[in-house]
Amino acid sequence: MAEWQRTHTCGELREEQVGQTVTLNGWVLITRNYAKQVFVDVRDRYGLTQVVFEADDADLFKEANTLGREWVISVTGVVRKRLPGMERDIPTGTIELVATALRVLNPCPPLPFSVTEFPDEDLANEDLRLQYRYLDLRRRSLQQVLILRHRMNKAVRDYLDARGFLELETPLLGKSTPEGARDYLVPSRVFNGEFFALPQSPQLYKQLLMISGYDKYFQVARCLRDEDLRADRQPEFTQLDLEMSFVVQDDILGLIEGLAGDIFGKCLGASLSTPFPRLKYADAMARYGSDKPDLRFGLEIVDVTDLAGESDFGVFKTAIAAGGRVRAINAKGAADKFSNTALKPGGELAKVAETYKAKGLAWMKAEGEKLTGSIEKFFPDALKIRLREQLGVQPGDLLLFVADTESVVCDALGAIRLHLANKLGLVANSREYKFVWVVDFPMFTWDDEEKRWAANHHPFTAPRDEDLSLLESDPGKARAKAYDLVLNGYEVGGGSIRIHRQDVQQRVFGMLGMDPAEARTRFGFLLDALQSGAPPHGGIALGLDRWAMILAGTTNIRDVIAFPKNQKARDLMTGAPALVDPRQLKDLGIRLG
Repeated sequence: MAEWQRTHTCGELREEQVGQTVTLNGWVLITRNYAKQVFVDVRDRYGLTQVVFEADDADLFKEANTLGREWVISVTGVVRKRLPGMERDIPTGTIELVATALRVLNPCPPLPFSVTEFPDEDLANEDLRLQYRYLDLRRRSLQQVLILRHRMNKAVRDYLDARGFLELETPLLGKSTPEGARDYLVPSRVFNGEFFALPQSPQLYKQLLMISGYDKYFQVARCLRDEDLRADRQPEFTQLDLEMSFVVQDDILGLIEGLAGDIFGKCLGASLSTPFPRLKYADAMARYGSDKPDLRFGLEIVDVTDLAGESDFGVFKTAIAAGGRVRAINAKGAADKFSNTALKPGGELAKVAETYKAKGLAWMKAEGEKLTGSIEKFFPDALKIRLREQLGVQPGDLLLFVADTESVVCDALGAIRLHLANKLGLVANSREYKFVWVVDFPMFTWDDEEKRWAANHHPFTAPRDEDLSLLESDPGKARAKAYDLVLNGYEVGGGSIRIHRQDVQQRVFGMLGMDPAEARTRFGFLLDALQSGAPPHGGIALGLDRWAMILAGTTNIRDVIAFPKNQKARDLMTGAPALVDPRQLKDLGIRLG
């Protein structure tokens, strides 16, 4: 062992080590220099220890006075108990190390930003922190997040291993089968003009593993999608991917509920109530305006189409005549939280509705026993009484209405619901966890641009048995054996029971506009496998980045990834993506325009 190597970590020493000679390695967090003593806080990822350099050792004391922040040092000394009343509120706070030797392993120039996270210090700009991510990762809070993520991954592996699952790897270089997000493509040097695709998920490979007889598979899988970014999305991400044979939907949902309880118990010491509630997709959209509803607060959407049709308000009547709906939210006690200006066209809440293509936002306020507002005069007194009953109106409530097509009403009121929750402080408790399963998704969605049906989940999702006959006759009403797991308004998992019969898979491909020749070109290997003894199977993928984000109590997915891209999908630290040597392009047969 080299003379400078540590005998203990910086978070390890306690009163039991008093009198022992030990060596610590770490980074200088801060120094406090006095006439007779220099105090140095030395840290590593395990914790922090206070080191004292005494003036009676002149050479050592002089050297200690040269130390700067983030210098890497090795310090040897004797552990002693701190004086009564001088203890610090840290795990090592009852002791300190009296230095007898100091070795500077690497000095450090002034850094572009502070990594000490003092309470009165503002965090540096995110782009600057991403540029110097290796420094940003020294922050204690980020280290704790990545340690939490490690514990989450370990809980996942332990839970699934105990239940007979095998952790198997699938390829990163595969075939492009465009469906949904854009692929990242990798040109082949050996086969010029041909490309591999990086996996958007291991979907087809895990189905093939089921056909191969590996009835319980999982993988902590890296996935890549070339799509627009947001706070909870990255171009490369990690998901828990799993698949099971000879199962039905309830088997998978029960397994994941148990896993969720294990993760929250081991990572946060929190207990979850299971089974999680289930919402049909149609009900989720009607009641919350979203297929990923946040159940931490009320503000449920109520259909008032019948009552609105009896009013004299032309906008409502026109929307209803065109086959649309009128729905409302009762924001309890919020009448005085929003001025009339905020509710009128161009105002705060009206803008939210307009962003989601609503033509406007109608409103009323319950002032005492009276209803006032933009549309009150169009409702006769008898109709107002029925409206108050249906919406559960009390004095001080704010009623918000949108009239339009089903999709616009859902989107606009869903967004208003979330806006209200934030403004009214209804989600201030970030440590409340509300899981819900959303089930019975539509099998298909209509693509107006391409004038064809598209897979709502993916083209390998099985239709509900009772809806098989609707695939060709009424595809818009066909429901899928698909399910999403939602937590606090985030989709944290999604899966389905898969198609395991070739004839059904061919029918679904046909509904998506693929003729038999195209289906064979793109998915011939799967079709062959499905007629080679494919068992009933299904699975799910959990977005581990989002799970870590929620566990850590942040709303930015970049906070829980060691080396994330920024919001423009650029790596500011390494400069990727970047230009490459022209000779590489020539080898790949690529010429830039």
